[in-house]
Amino acid sequence: IEIYSLHVDCKVTSRFAHTIITSKIVNRANESREATFEVELPKSAFITNFSMSIDGKVYPGIIKEKASAQKEYDTAVSHGQSAGLVKITGRKLEQFHMSVSIAAASKVTFELAYEELLKRQLGKFELLIKVRPKQLVKHFQIDVHIFEPQGIRFLETDSTFMTNELTEALTKVQNETKAHILFKPTVDQQKINPELDETLLNGDFVVRYDVKRGATAGDIQIVNGYFVHYFAPREMPVFPKNVIFVIDRSGSMAGRKIEQTRDALLKILQDLRPEDHFSFITFNSKAAEWKSSLLQATADNVASAAGFVQTLSASGGTDINRALLTAVSMLDKAERLPGRSVSMMILLTDGQPTSGESNVEVIQENIQKAVNGKCALFCLGFGFDVSYKFLEKMALSNGGIARRIYENADAALQLQGFYQEVATPILMKIEMQYPENAIEGLTKNNFKLFFEGSEIIVSGKISNELDLLPVEIKAQTHVSDLTLKEEANVKEKEQVFQNQSYIFGNFIERLWAYLTIQQLLEKSISAEEEDKKTLEAQALELSLQYNFITPLTSMVVTKPTGQQQTELANKPTEAG
Repeated sequence: IEIYSLHVDCKVTSRFAHTIITSKIVNRANESREATFEVELPKSAFITNFSMSIDGKVYPGIIKEKASAQKEYDTAVSHGQSAGLVKITGRKLEQFHMSVSIAAASKVTFELAYEELLKRQLGKFELLIKVRPKQLVKHFQIDVHIFEPQGIRFLETDSTFMTNELTEALTKVQNETKAHILFKPTVDQQKINPELDETLLNGDFVVRYDVKRGATAGDIQIVNGYFVHYFAPREMPVFPKNVIFVIDRSGSMAGRKIEQTRDALLKILQDLRPEDHFSFITFNSKAAEWKSSLLQATADNVASAAGFVQTLSASGGTDINRALLTAVSMLDKAERLPGRSVSMMILLTDGQPTSGESNVEVIQENIQKAVNGKCALFCLGFGFDVSYKFLEKMALSNGGIARRIYENADAALQLQGFYQEVATPILMKIEMQYPENAIEGLTKNNFKLFFEGSEIIVSGKISNELDLLPVEIKAQTHVSDLTLKEEANVKEKEQVFQNQSYIFGNFIERLWAYLTIQQLLEKSISAEEEDKKTLEAQALELSLQYNFITPLTSMVVTKPTGQQQTELANKPTEAG
């Protein structure tokens, strides 16, 4: 079985990435063989299309509502469940796997398309393409086109498998608003060494970039009556933070995990700003306060905290409820905190609540009642013994996010990386306002916090014949209240994308659908049962309308007669 051609074709238009992977395979044996298509794609992406064509006949994947797809599958496959086509394979990736038997000398072409909105983190966008053909490929290429009307501020490529030889196969062409990256290694360039038929191509191919930002009220783009508004202010004064680290030191944290936690906390202490206030609560079956109140991050206090962190050891049970309630009450009692400041709790745990209150629903209720919108709760789940669903719901109900920390050599770096994302809050209570009677289907437009290096995105449909789209942004900075105003000329904005041949026409509409589905699903995590159903029904309708595989839909793939005929592709989620 020979993969004679493998193309990754990616178009990024204003952060929205559309990727098509095409693999062409021939069976050179003189009997039937199994041809396999295995690609990894970002977890944040939605698959929108898949097809196989065998000797000219096309077998498309059809996206349906999950339950009806499952029913169809069960009818077709009487002999029990086969593994789904998609599974999570790592921190950022999931894998799509499809095999089909093809006759001697036959050819098959697999094609998979997926879309995602690139998320700005720590000042850059990252496009990740996983490369692992497992054999030398005669025609191999990665072709990336980027068009950013705001202008490209910087652009870099990075790869985990580059050699000097392979660098010669990489070309980058860039002007003010466009970039083209082509990676096209010959078979000889792909080889580990000239004698062996083994490939070097195994790992990540990454494009990172950021855009220029001039206008204060962000940047508005409009195509076919849909708009997207990007807002990422810079060079603003940073809010002082009041942060409590709530650290699990139960028995399961013993050894490597508590060491990595200590390493990360020592680095994070160095990153605190002098105007920040902080404290620690460590917990097993009991919750212990390091100090009875928050301390200012002076050099002396930070040094004393570092001494404390170095003594952290692990044993005992897990009382998450008491630990978090202790943290909230410490924030409530705190005095002399800066007037305009941001309060947050960062919980790190590796297990289920086993001591004290162990019913997760009761814990969620207790914490939400205690927090009552006064601070943001970030939940970091260390490893795979945590109930990620519980942590995610608790974080989202309290203005934060959850993140899994993988038990690898770089766990301390993952913890630090997360802290860096939330270390510099520069805006609070952000309201993005648009004319009410002129916009439909507006995505989330109120945000509690904005962190330096990230980006706020709002999208919607302009309902009537508007010539000008006025926007107003209200927010609080560390020093004052902020109001920014901007007017977008609809016709002029539409012009920007008119003659861009390689843009898929309705990309802002698809971006709007992608963002709306993501937000509905996120909202449903912390919603009550009734609301949950409504939110999921809306997300399902959009998933079907725009042909996305989301956690609510499945793709049914039917193979040629005589093989196990039906396969199912579902979207895995972090919470399983």
